[in-house]
Amino acid sequence: MTTLKLAVVPAKMLKSGKHKIRIAIGHKQETRYLVTRFNIDDLSQFKDGQVIGIPNASYVNMKLRSILNSYQEALDRISTQSYTCAQVVEYLSNIKQGAAPFSSASTDYIINMEKEGRKSTAELYRRTCRYFNDFIKLDVMLDGITPRTIKEFDVYLKNEKNLNPVTRGTHMAHLKAILNQAVRDKKVSYDTHPFEYYEKPEGNIRELDISVDEVKQIRDSTPKEKSLRMARDLFMLSYYLGGINLIDLMQFNFKNRDTIEYIREKSKNTKKGDKKISFSIPEEAKPIIKEWMGKNGKLNFGYKYTYDNFRKFVTKEIKRLAENIGIESHVVYYSARKSFVQHGFELGISLETLEYCIGQSMKKNRPIFNYVKIMRKHADIAIRKILDGLK
Repeated sequence: MTTLKLAVVPAKMLKSGKHKIRIAIGHKQETRYLVTRFNIDDLSQFKDGQVIGIPNASYVNMKLRSILNSYQEALDRISTQSYTCAQVVEYLSNIKQGAAPFSSASTDYIINMEKEGRKSTAELYRRTCRYFNDFIKLDVMLDGITPRTIKEFDVYLKNEKNLNPVTRGTHMAHLKAILNQAVRDKKVSYDTHPFEYYEKPEGNIRELDISVDEVKQIRDSTPKEKSLRMARDLFMLSYYLGGINLIDLMQFNFKNRDTIEYIREKSKNTKKGDKKISFSIPEEAKPIIKEWMGKNGKLNFGYKYTYDNFRKFVTKEIKRLAENIGIESHVVYYSARKSFVQHGFELGISLETLEYCIGQSMKKNRPIFNYVKIMRKHADIAIRKILDGLK
């Protein structure tokens, strides 16, 4: 059990002869101290945890009690059993009076995403927050989140939620985005950012690209089931449109458009989030768009799923389509993106152009858009060359 009380340490008298009032933290038979901003001139002015004999004693005692209560509330939000006394002190030293709770920051962040029309992404962030709340148990204050919190949350996602490195990295990126926005909004400040020492887990490289002939098989398939036709067309649209991700494809308004121009959902709210991908819609994509486009200009397949459930449904149906037409490779929606890049690279298309088309760096730690500015015509030429390879 961790105990807190107000104390004065006679041996630590200041050069001026005054004494700092401290918070004594008792944990696992060890006592450490946190210093408050309040001083007394003489030891006789402190008795039984109270300041006495000074004109503003009641005010000082009220402030000290408030500090003590905030520290106690912070302790109530965590289990200190696995902490050393030094770690408890480190945790409490990050607590600032009047700080906002994590729930407030995360709710504001998600509401803003929904106002921007990014409801599907907002739902993914909600899942991250549910995981974090399950881990932390109670509503932690923003300034109570430390590098240790982040490290232990990552371990929790791995061991308790059984998430793979890529999925864990995604949830950690969501959490970091929420904290960064809270810092920008002046809801919290950190001497050491909670993610200062975090290293994104390395996922296994997924070999999901398929051959040109296998892409042709998918394109030329004639399934009778609506769900399989949908799977075929979504896969081919991604391939035709530069490996566009499903969430970006489903949000795009195709009405009266000959070009596609968008910012990747994954890149929004990042330092490079204002960079747009733009190229002409190739002729191969137009019949598919026309068949499935709803009145609002967006693709509409008639299913009433949430985005997350729709994505899972698409993944299942693409896999089933591939099996039905005899493709032995592991095929998912993402295979269209991987294959687009692989086929383009094999045709000698520059890496910079491919990076522009898909909006993602192909080399670890190398940011996109830092080299040459790839204009739409370069992307059009590249896409045309790749699609001609299917003829």
